Amino acid sequence: MSGSSAGRAFMGSFTSAGGRGITAAAVDRDTGALTVLGSTDAVADPSFLALAPAGAPKALYAVGESAPGVAAAFDISGDVPAPLGPVRPVDADGPTHLALASGHLVTANYGSGSVTALPVLADGTLGAASSVFRHEGGGPDPARQEAPHAHQVLPDPSGRWVLSVDLGTDSVRVCVLDPATGALRSHTETALAPGTGPRHLAFHPSGRFVYVLGELEPTLTVCRWDAAGGRLDVLCRTPVLPDHESDDEAGRCYPSAVVVAPDGRFLWTANRGHDSISVLTLDESGERAALVATVGCGGRWPRDLTLDPSGQWLYAANERSGNVSWFAVDAATGIPRHAGSVEVPAASCVVLA
Repeated sequence: MSGSSAGRAFMGSFTSAGGRGITAAAVDRDTGALTVLGSTDAVADPSFLALAPAGAPKALYAVGESAPGVAAAFDISGDVPAPLGPVRPVDADGPTHLALASGHLVTANYGSGSVTALPVLADGTLGAASSVFRHEGGGPDPARQEAPHAHQVLPDPSGRWVLSVDLGTDSVRVCVLDPATGALRSHTETALAPGTGPRHLAFHPSGRFVYVLGELEPTLTVCRWDAAGGRLDVLCRTPVLPDHESDDEAGRCYPSAVVVAPDGRFLWTANRGHDSISVLTLDESGERAALVATVGCGGRWPRDLTLDPSGQWLYAANERSGNVSWFAVDAATGIPRHAGSVEVPAASCVVLA
């Protein structure tokens, strides 16, 4: 597996549930197939990973979803990621997501309901946390929304803003991150329908629309994004599962991840409990989404979805079946066809290099 058809994948997993930590794999871009190269458990429960942006030193970053939580950098020049610099506390509990923005690593801390910024140094290592922005509020679900629960952080395509999705407060916050000091400051907050429990969001390729996936209610909220003003406005909601298929055997379904096709024609969600991938079509503007199909996720409890840059291959991290599956995406319909899987115990996420 060499030449232009080869790539790399990194898969996070829960070491506390028998996972191997971070597993590296070779990717055959012609077939989508993954071949495991090795793994490292240098950080406990690396539930989400992020790659350094183009032009920066090649590095992989991970959160350690623990209490207290941590963030770590890894050198990926070899087959297996190697620790790069010290592991840094995020001054919060249960970090579940991370992203690179304005020269900083930003983490969403589910347990503490906060967002932390850590400087990324010139050699790719992490500095000590520079700021922690604490969310406030709650929602109508007493078991899951008794307090803020920041679940995802993502810079907008312009790089001017950082969006944080909070499951506990049914809202998305837009923050300003000072590149010089690492200080995070709230700019706006957009309220979503009570009880939806927003978990993750994705941008339309045009940068003009945002799709927010609910975990507590299997719906997709479409929002207009104003990059000049840093403002998110709710437009509509659409289900991600057929009405009669919204519950698992225990009575609930928990959507987990959302990805959008590079050409903006399709959107996919992963649905835990239902153990499926939903296919939605997007209209030409990106303003409307419609559910057209669901297919099996190739395992159980799909926690994450990742699309390769070409849009040809879709990867699902199936936590409870302990595998990562890949799918060939039909270019005409957007419907994924299962093409293979590899064992990754307690899998939590997939990123492609």
